[in-house]
Formats: sequence, structure tokens, C-alpha cells
Amino acid sequence: MSVQAVPTAPPRLTCFKSYDIRGQLGKNLDPGIAYRIGRAFAAVMTPGLTVTGRDTRESSPELQAALIEGLRDGGSDVIDIGLCGTEEVYFATTHYGAGGGMMVTASHNPIDYNGVKLVRDGSRPVSGDNGLTEIHDMAAAESFPEGAVRGTLRQEDPRADYVARVLSFVDVAALRPLKILVNAGNGAAGPTFDAIAAGLAAVGAPLEFVRLHHDPDPAFPNGIPNPLLPENQPVTAEAVRAAGADFGVAWDGDFDRCFLFDETGAFIDGEYIVGLLAAAFLAKEPGAKIVHDPRVMWNTLDVVAGAGGEAVVSRTGHALIKARMREVDAVYGGEMSAHHYFRNFMYCDSGMIPWLLVAEHVSRATQPLSALVAEMQAAFPSSGEINFCLDDPGAAIARVEAEYGRAATGTDRLDGLSLAFADWRLNLRSSNTEPVLRLNVETRGDRTLLAERVAALREMIEG
Repeated sequence: MSVQAVPTAPPRLTCFKSYDIRGQLGKNLDPGIAYRIGRAFAAVMTPGLTVTGRDTRESSPELQAALIEGLRDGGSDVIDIGLCGTEEVYFATTHYGAGGGMMVTASHNPIDYNGVKLVRDGSRPVSGDNGLTEIHDMAAAESFPEGAVRGTLRQEDPRADYVARVLSFVDVAALRPLKILVNAGNGAAGPTFDAIAAGLAAVGAPLEFVRLHHDPDPAFPNGIPNPLLPENQPVTAEAVRAAGADFGVAWDGDFDRCFLFDETGAFIDGEYIVGLLAAAFLAKEPGAKIVHDPRVMWNTLDVVAGAGGEAVVSRTGHALIKARMREVDAVYGGEMSAHHYFRNFMYCDSGMIPWLLVAEHVSRATQPLSALVAEMQAAFPSSGEINFCLDDPGAAIARVEAEYGRAATGTDRLDGLSLAFADWRLNLRSSNTEPVLRLNVETRGDRTLLAERVAALREMIEG
């Protein structure tokens, strides 16, 4: 009796994550894999036309070239927009009526990493439930349809049109003279920012800019730009104070996130920027819907309710936030991680629109930025995200729920475990992209309670 061989699944490409592709060069990502990804994208998504761009990393031109070859061999025409930010690929995908967009970037990952961010028609995200799994399986198996007519390639520069879209979010007439410190971190932000600054100058905006680490440099002589890390914040803070700036802005490598510092150099946690931007949009569009993530949300709920809007919660993650915004037609969505999404920017995230809106908000106010956020910070102090590397995150979550669950006035499992009490709240969730457990704690105006709860939870989680 013969034994029939069971077909084996192709080896998994470990550079595929929940919402994008990221890997270590020479280990699980190289030009050959990039070619296969492009070929599979063309076959699975059938985009017809695909926009591609790249960040400033040394490996990005070679990976983009391989991706383009795969796309063309798979039958997709390609537009190359060159060095840019991820949001410029989002913009160009819709601007050119393309069926897909692919950005070669590792954002804030270590220097020996790179990756690809993908969108489909209308700049909608590609994730595991709408194409990414099929792209992975085809690329892993290296089994592609035959007979495609090789696609064409052309270079385009949509930046002037992109700048016009970004500037459409701000009322230039409302801007007063401000000095703004900008730190591009030697990533891709510098040239794009310069185009925006030139556009502002052309319409008479009275803004003065002080540039820091502005030129793209694949060696990243000042470190990989990730302003969310506390150890990376002093350089921007000190530059803000030295320049006497009204506020400071710092970006990550592909500038899809921006981080803000007040005039004293103090870093402003992301949830308070969500509150500021929600208030700004609701002043222009009363009653609008604002989407937010569930990690830290009491301040957002308070601001949105006070401004007459409707707060809508969504699970964390750009694909989920964008889908929720489209579902409810939200004008704006924000995450505490400094991702900000805009209905009139294809429901996509942008790192350039937020600081412009903050400049307008500060211009209209009679107070400095520090005062505008101080009331929110006092009313709803938060811990900031605390990360734990654990062998068994599930056991830690179970310990926390066993200790606090019965006393909670509200329990929610939309995204990890959220427990609410009369005067404090926690969210504990496993990361979608990293092997860590993330804790956030907030209180109603009680910093002492905040410190006590964080200390107790830290001991319980680590124990």
C-alpha cells in the first residue's frame, strides 16, 4: 500500500506583519524577496497602475527597484515618485487613480531593517483580511501567474499637488507670527517640509522655521529618528528652548507620525494632541464624529463631548482606525502613538497636517501651547505607554484581571483588557507588531493615584 505524500506549505516569509512588511536585511528581507512581493501584489491586487516611493535608507533604492521589477513582470504599470514620505505615496495613489501604492520604508526601526507599506485603490490599507495573506502565500510559494504583459515605468513628481492638499487644512489668514523648530531626524521629512514651507511663504504665512538635522542622510548620524523614545526627546527640547520657538516638531523616518513640544521644550503626549485636533475640527464642523483608540481616552471623550461632537472608539492600528473612520464618516481620527488621520486626506495618516493645525490653533488662542494642554494634562493625567517583554503575556493579563476585575465599573475587551473605575482606568494589550505587553493608566486629576496604580501594576505584571 503506497503512502500518498502530503504537500508541504511553503516556508513563511517572516517579514510579513499584521498590516505591513518589515524585516532585517539579509535575514528575512532582501531584493529577491522584494521582487516576489511586487510580483505577488500585482497578481493578487490587479492594480493596473501602482505608485511606489522610498525613504532615505541606504537599502531603499535597491529594494524599490526590485519591487518595481516584480510589479512590472506581474503586469502592473508603475509610477516612481522617488524619495518621499509614506503619506505622499498615499496621496499619489489616489491622485493618479492608481489601483495600489507601495512605500519602501522601515520608519523608526533599526538601521539594518527595511520594509514595505501597502495600499490599494483609494489609498485604502491592505491587511491580512483583504489581500496581505494572499500576497504572502504567493510570494512565499514563488508561484505566479504566467502570461502578464510587462508593465511600464515612469517617474512623476506629485509634490506640488500634495502641498496644495496639505495647505487646504489650514486657514492661512488666521496664522500669526510664530517661530517653529522642526527636527527631521535626517529622515525623509526635510525636502517635503521645505516644499510646504515654500507654499506657506508664497501665500504670506508669517511663520519662521528653525531647522534641525534637516538633510536626509542614510547613515543617520544623529540616530534613527524615533521621537517617541524618551532618550531621543532632549535634543529637540533643547533646540526649542535655544531658538525661543513657540513650539517644536519632530518626525520619524517616513514622517507618518509627528511629535510636538511646547515652548518650554516639554514633550506633549499624543492623547493631548488628539484632544487639541479634535477640538479644532469640531470648531469648524460641529457635531462631527471623531475616532480614537481605546488605550487612553478619557481626555478625548471629555473634549469631544464639550465641543458637541461624537466620539467613536476603534481598535488600535492604522488599518482598523481607517476602516472605522470610513464606516462612520469621521472627520478626524487620532491615536496616542501620534498617528493622526483625516477624512479629507483619503482617511489616511499624515505627519505634516497636524503641526499646521496646531500652528493655527496656537495662533487663534491667547495662550501658549503649554497652557492649551495644561488643563487637559491636569484633568486627565496618564502614565504614557509602558512596555513589558514577557514570556507569557496572557498570564500577566489574567493576574491583573483577577486582582482588579471584580471591582471594575466597566470591563472592555475591544482591544486587550480595559478596566474602568470611578477615578482611574487601565488598558493592557499585546502589541500587534512586537512581542511586548503594553500598559496605559489614566486617572481623573489624581497624579498620586496614577503613580500608585502604575507601581502596583508594574509589580503584578513583572511578578
